[in-house]
Amino acid sequence: MRSRLLPLLIVLMAGVLLALGFPLAVSVAAAQQQKVVVDRIDDTARFASLAQFVTKRPTGSRLRDKDERRETLQTELDYYHEVYGIKAGVFFRDREPMAHAPGDWFLPPRGAEVREAFEEALRSRGSHDPRQVWPWQRGRLVVASPVIRDGDVVAVVVTESPTGRMRSKTLQGWLLIGAGESAAMLLAVGAALRLTGWVLRPVRVLDATTHDIATGRLKSRVAAAGGPPELRRLARSFNEMADNVEDVLEQQRAFVADASHQLRNPLSALLLRIELLALELPEGNEEIASVRTEGKRLAQVLDDLLGLALAEHTAADLQLTDIGALMAERVGAWRPLAEERGVRLTDTCPATTGWADPVALSSALDAVVDNALKFTPEGEEVRVEVSWSGERTTIVITDGGPGLTEDELARIGDRFWRSNRHQNVKGSGLGLSISRALLAAGGGSITYAQHEPHGLRVTVSVPRGEPGSTA
Repeated sequence: MRSRLLPLLIVLMAGVLLALGFPLAVSVAAAQQQKVVVDRIDDTARFASLAQFVTKRPTGSRLRDKDERRETLQTELDYYHEVYGIKAGVFFRDREPMAHAPGDWFLPPRGAEVREAFEEALRSRGSHDPRQVWPWQRGRLVVASPVIRDGDVVAVVVTESPTGRMRSKTLQGWLLIGAGESAAMLLAVGAALRLTGWVLRPVRVLDATTHDIATGRLKSRVAAAGGPPELRRLARSFNEMADNVEDVLEQQRAFVADASHQLRNPLSALLLRIELLALELPEGNEEIASVRTEGKRLAQVLDDLLGLALAEHTAADLQLTDIGALMAERVGAWRPLAEERGVRLTDTCPATTGWADPVALSSALDAVVDNALKFTPEGEEVRVEVSWSGERTTIVITDGGPGLTEDELARIGDRFWRSNRHQNVKGSGLGLSISRALLAAGGGSITYAQHEPHGLRVTVSVPRGEPGSTA
């Protein structure tokens, strides 16, 4: 969740910084150019004041047409160009130069920026807002001012300035803005990290606790953590809900255990009276035999119910266990029964370890092997294989029985469920439910699948690493 929330915050903050940065960068460039423009306007105004007093228009060569005021203006323009490197000139309305520096600089015929500024100044409008020059452009800045005498524009002062220094200062300002934006972005990312961590910490704790409860650790609770008040209130509500659920489950388990225990004594007394009654009846009476069978089945159901209640209630005593050795021991214990039924019980149990409760795992495996032998006909094989892959150790039990359909596979392991085809086989329908409860308490699992060409494939899995730690 953090990986989705954090990019969203970063994109939003980057958008805000860019929205502020672009206008600021444009403002810096405009301010630098405006500063230069104002300076050039002052210069052109000074040259225009000198040009107002030039009364003689040069005809022929400059050496023959002497005009002290024009020579003073030319001297000023030459010195201005020499010191600042700025081209400057005063031109009559017909574009003939009154004075200009350098000497080879004239107004272009048409179309150039200098000519456009000249034409605009002829209309008594100075260059107060020339086109913006950006740092990546290598153009020149043109400023023109009219020379007015007796209310008429008699000439125009034009300056053409290099923009290298102005563009350099603009770029420096942009670099400062970029550095400030980068620092602000880093600060914003750090704040976003802290903010998302503060907001999502209760969510992570709640998620971990929910996973613990879902996997059978009902004692887990959400620890007190920071975060927004709404999430802290949610954590308290979750703990209250978990307490209520645990209380209800405990009451159900206690009821099943108490009911199973309390029914055993009356049932034992009933079975004893049935046996006494059987002594008074002729030997081989079918009704009394049926009553005996149902009574024993009821006793088995009560025993299994008590076992299921204990399996769901007792915490697992997890130990690092040699799963191969444990499975080989259980196969050895069941082999005499398999031989008696004419079923081949084979095993491949290499030494491999896993974290499990040895007693609970043995009970679960006994239920699975018993179920496999019960449904495997004479002459078929029940095979047990132990292996490991990644972080799990698996025990696979396959039998040669009739197997189950897809619909039956979806229900296997449910309490009291038995296939309609196997109702005549001894059992209560609780054995695999007990196995699942015993395995889940230790972080294990049990799954079922069809075995080709026929039969059932049961896979028991336990963790190789200690639950709750990094494997």
